[in-house]
Amino acid sequence: MEVRAACSPKDAKYYDTARNREEFLIQDLFGEDVKCVYSHIDRIITGGVSPIKKVKLQAGDELRAKYFLERREMGIINIGGKGKVTVDGTVYELDYKDGMYVGMGSKDIEFESDDNSKPAKFYFNSTPAHMTYPTVLIHPEDCVKVELGSLETCNHRVIRKYILPGQVESCQLEMGMTTLFEGSVWNTMPCHTHDRRMEVYLYFELKPEDIVIHLMGEPTETRHIVMRNEEAVISPSWSIHSAAATSAYTFIWGMAGENQDFDDMDGVAMTDLR
Repeated sequence: MEVRAACSPKDAKYYDTARNREEFLIQDLFGEDVKCVYSHIDRIITGGVSPIKKVKLQAGDELRAKYFLERREMGIINIGGKGKVTVDGTVYELDYKDGMYVGMGSKDIEFESDDNSKPAKFYFNSTPAHMTYPTVLIHPEDCVKVELGSLETCNHRVIRKYILPGQVESCQLEMGMTTLFEGSVWNTMPCHTHDRRMEVYLYFELKPEDIVIHLMGEPTETRHIVMRNEEAVISPSWSIHSAAATSAYTFIWGMAGENQDFDDMDGVAMTDLR
């Protein structure tokens, strides 16, 4: 498990391209073994695996736990071929864009693909938890759906909320998926921050030749990271989190922090961006 420290916005404004990528960009998430990146920013873990054989999720020495979810919860979304997640002996089948919430106290978690020629790609976020909520299989067609933006402003998109209060309960984790319509390339613009929650984005459904320009930093000290298909980025609570790409795309967002109020945002006027 890779561990990354939190950072101050006073320091981050001096990062060059290489340092920005080192601190915030997460690459190569979907290998045959589980990859995890533990961030000290709200203690979120971002991980992924594309199993060729059944793979068990291990706690690792970094958690100082008997098992991965001893003090944690997690959300999983499959962005590959059909696969299965087994939680304490119960098998859950996940097709493309199916997800699930797994509650604290679940001991044995295993990932496998149905067809190794088209392996599953399980992406997950995990946060600390203080109580147990039921494990739930989530289909995208059952999620709360919100359509925003317009083609004229290049940000016509659909937001599907997978894990949030009133739909799938959790302690602090929220997850969902945003899909842009063809012809749109902007997400989360006009932008915002939310001091009470950090966020992680995973961009996918991009061609190999396409790129995403992910914008971050304080509103008056913006920076960018060039990203490609199936790469994730950590966004501290003080940072904006927006992007434009060379084509339409989809991204998974995961949040952790002080509250679960989806609309608790501090909007940034377009005239104030620097």
